[in-house]
Amino acid sequence: MAARTSRLELRADPERERRIRVAAELSHQSVSAFVLDAAGEKAERVIAASMATSVPSEFFGQLWEALDAPQQPIEPLRRRASEPRRVQQR
Repeated sequence: MAARTSRLELRADPERERRIRVAAELSHQSVSAFVLDAAGEKAERVIAASMATSVPSEFFGQLWEALDAPQQPIEPLRRRASEPRRVQQR
């Protein structure tokens, strides 16, 4: 286990504190360990959720079909890309 070198402080209303203390006791943990474990688990869920993108399966299927489809040139973009570059003077 890594050395604990940082400190977190929090305030809770009396009812929430009581429930946390009861839950910590039922889990055979100190209040600090209980709160740290709970906060760590929540942090992992939030981080994982922010790194994933979920889409409906129908959309995902359409995306794969579009990626597999033959390329279609976008005419205005093709024309613009074939024009000579203009250098702007400052």
